[in-house]
Amino acid sequence: DTVNIPSGVTIANAGTATGFGQSMTPMFAVRRTSGQTVTDNSFTKIQFATEDIDTDSAFDNSSNYRFTVPSGKAGKYLFSFNVAVASNTGVSNAQQLFVALYKNGTSFIQNFFDGRNNAYGDTFSGSASFILDCSASDYFEIYAKFNDGGSGNGGNVQSGAASFSGVRLLAS
Repeated sequence: DTVNIPSGVTIANAGTATGFGQSMTPMFAVRRTSGQTVTDNSFTKIQFATEDIDTDSAFDNSSNYRFTVPSGKAGKYLFSFNVAVASNTGVSNAQQLFVALYKNGTSFIQNFFDGRNNAYGDTFSGSASFILDCSASDYFEIYAKFNDGGSGNGGNVQSGAASFSGVRLLAS
């Protein structure tokens, strides 16, 4: 059945109200406040240690550096990340940054950012947003790989230039 409630009407409820919308939680926003070395041409997990928001204590910011969907919180989630890595050396070849969202320990979505500047300290930045179906206990991490063009020196995540966030949009 459908009940139409005209504009301007106030609904007062003395019982249990269900189906009137949902809180957009869990929600988290984390970042790095210091640099982190990214090994040359090898995926390195970004260690997001600073939490700005973590409504359900679902982000581990001290050992696993990952978000885990809490029990009873399955649904559609919006994830966003940004990672900026600076070159440790200048080389004559192109340098490349790969940033990947890992789901349950496996690369799920990977973005590639190609840099043609070759000076020492050049910064390469990658960001993306995704909406994903998530089940309880799914976990998500961000990894970066920096190919410095052949010198083997890797790169450094820039202080204050890496962030990862997520929010549940709809319950399952």
